[in-house]
Amino acid sequence: MKTIYKIVLTGGPCAGKTTALSRISDYFSKVGWRTLIVGEAATELITSGISPVDFENPLFFQKLLLETQIAKERNCMNAAFEMRDFDKVLVVCDRGIYDNKAYMSDAAFNRCIHDLGASAHEAINAYDAVFHLVTAADGAEEFYTLTNNTARSESIEEARALDRKTQNAWVGHPHLRIIKNEGSFEDKLKKLLAEISIVLGEPEPYEIERKYLIEYPDIELLRAMPNCQEVEILQTYLRSNNENDEVRVRQRGSKGNYVFTKTIKRWTTDPAKRVEIEKRISKDEYIKSLMDACPGANSIRKTRFCIMQRETGQYLEIDIYPTSRKSAILEVELASSDDKLVVPDFIKVKKEVTGDTRFYNRIIAFNGNRLPE
Repeated sequence: MKTIYKIVLTGGPCAGKTTALSRISDYFSKVGWRTLIVGEAATELITSGISPVDFENPLFFQKLLLETQIAKERNCMNAAFEMRDFDKVLVVCDRGIYDNKAYMSDAAFNRCIHDLGASAHEAINAYDAVFHLVTAADGAEEFYTLTNNTARSESIEEARALDRKTQNAWVGHPHLRIIKNEGSFEDKLKKLLAEISIVLGEPEPYEIERKYLIEYPDIELLRAMPNCQEVEILQTYLRSNNENDEVRVRQRGSKGNYVFTKTIKRWTTDPAKRVEIEKRISKDEYIKSLMDACPGANSIRKTRFCIMQRETGQYLEIDIYPTSRKSAILEVELASSDDKLVVPDFIKVKKEVTGDTRFYNRIIAFNGNRLPE
């Protein structure tokens, strides 16, 4: 069967997206991927003479931009499905739908999405992964320039602020990666290619994950944070013919809008490292799969708070279980086993539980959804 991945390459002004797009296309074509690029809709409109300053109602331009973006992505995905002679297709979006959220209020963004016949949750989960390149104005100021993009005019301070807004717009996506300005620009590109390779499974889709038992957090504080998103998760474990495989289906979303995924996790000798294969499924496929639920296992219900730490580039996930009021679980995905977690002050870690089978969600499902203390 054909494999199609749809990812977003986003970032602040002068982050290196243009060069990165070229490198992505060249690199992954060498390992068997046909790469399709969805060009940036905003640049296309502005350079054609359609500017947001031309309209009395600023939302008119934003809705036009979203319509253009959605149409371009739809056409590219249709082409990916119909192409012959390519078993693996990578669709790379030069910015995605949620980039527009950085330029308007949440209410205005949700209204625009609704008017176009979709929901905000459907829009953010239309992508398999999101890669944010940090602007050169944050960490590589000597290289900050806008000469290669006539559609941009931000100062260094404005670029940093916009970069932060763009990062926050994508918080809540399950596979968001921040590529910072560490080392040379070539190092930045290598980091990006490595992160995309992990998602695509080249050579294998390894996930390095650390897990911690933490004190029950201040929920209202989390909800008030601009870089935090709240989602609802319903997770059910299925029977598997392979004892090394953990198979689950998940409903993920909020306020009645959900997406459905099926995941196979294959454990290795390193308790923090595993092979993970995940694919999007339809609601009907999800409902049908529930017939294969593991006998005796409760479906896991939890509320997840996704937090982007801008200073470190680490993406934290706090899981709250309704049957546990003293503790919660903190998870962080790392690029390598050598990376260290930087814990913010509002999180109180009790202990690391990476590799402790008592804290596997599958075991918790058989334990009445209660966390061990």
